Amino acid sequence: QVQLVESGGGSVHPGGSLRLSCAASGSTQSSYCVAWFRQAPGKEREGLAVIDKEGIATYADSVKGRFTISKDNAKNTLYLQMHSLKPEDTAMYYCAADDRRSGYCSPEWFGSYEYGYWGQGTQVTVSS
Repeated sequence: QVQLVESGGGSVHPGGSLRLSCAASGSTQSSYCVAWFRQAPGKEREGLAVIDKEGIATYADSVKGRFTISKDNAKNTLYLQMHSLKPEDTAMYYCAADDRRSGYCSPEWFGSYEYGYWGQGTQVTVSS
């Protein structure tokens, strides 16, 4: 099993940047498919980006070109670098892990049902 703890959220102005971190413990992150999701009040949880054990990343159209997912296997930490933030990016951000495919990701990576492990979330607020 793996435990996930997010950090790095906060309040920024539109156009600003933030970097979120997700520290994993209890197991080696490199053997998991890991992803970032977000959920705004009254909305469904949205898959943003995923990265597999080979470092291959996939992004949702809503964040492509603005967000970058990466991981440091030595630190067992997942990151989400966010640029050009918009008010509609305001949400609780979660990291998630899937250990069912030996580190590779499901074709339906954007579905929250694909992940058995979740962090507690970190809040991102974008406002002027």
